[in-house]
Amino acid sequence: MSLATPRIAPLAPPYPPEIQAQFDRIMRGAPPLVLFRVMAGHARAWDKFRAGGLLDPGPLSLRQREIVIDRTCALTGCEYEWGVHVAIFAGPARLTAEEVHATVLGDAMSPCWSPAEQALIAAVDALHHRATFDDEEFAALSAHYDEAQILEIMLLCGFYRTVSYLANGLKLPLEETAARFAQA
Repeated sequence: MSLATPRIAPLAPPYPPEIQAQFDRIMRGAPPLVLFRVMAGHARAWDKFRAGGLLDPGPLSLRQREIVIDRTCALTGCEYEWGVHVAIFAGPARLTAEEVHATVLGDAMSPCWSPAEQALIAAVDALHHRATFDDEEFAALSAHYDEAQILEIMLLCGFYRTVSYLANGLKLPLEETAARFAQA
């Protein structure tokens, strides 16, 4: 972990039993992330944050979900959350090194993406830059994804923009085991 300290101090162990149980459930035996330790120090924020999580099985595949999350975090300049997700989920989501690189430095037309993934990246970009889709973008997205999936895409973009605001605004130090942004 870097020597930088977040703007709001994270909880230090030993954690209260209820918080420890929540960390154990979320982290599955790994040490809790700095983001979680900061949020858990503030009950209302922690409860709301945990309630908004979208990492459970949903209408998108793991690969689709991670493309949305990684691209959203890259667009917001959130190396902290992008790096955590790439380190934990890129392998299981079968994202290649080229695709991981493209979430940061590519765009919807990067040749590594399938047509459905190109529509996905274009949708994330549209939501990031304009907070909406134009009719053509929505039609392209609808050609590959159903209504439940489109809602999930929008929810993921919004939630991970919020996570990015938290990580960036708190100046969280990068996790030691997290990936780092791709360089040109």
